[in-house]
Amino acid sequence: MQVFMVERSLKGIPMDQLAAAQQRAIRTAGEMTAAGTPIRYIRTTFVPESGQCMCLFESSDAECVKALNRKAEIPFNSVTPALDLAP
Repeated sequence: MQVFMVERSLKGIPMDQLAAAQQRAIRTAGEMTAAGTPIRYIRTTFVPESGQCMCLFESSDAECVKALNRKAEIPFNSVTPALDLAP
């Protein structure tokens, strides 16, 4: 499993819609994992002023992460390998 960063532009999104998108990502990851495609939502960082949003997922490949975001109907700009350097 590898970590991937999903970059999004969500300027102007209300906080309730951002929270709903996060819940869809978590739920969809659970559904995909239960169906045999292991993927895990890690966290989201959001900058309200610019609308810049970065989400981390753990998965076997970027295509799985893209599929999750499409299935959850969450827009994204890119999916790239990343390092999660949390303590």
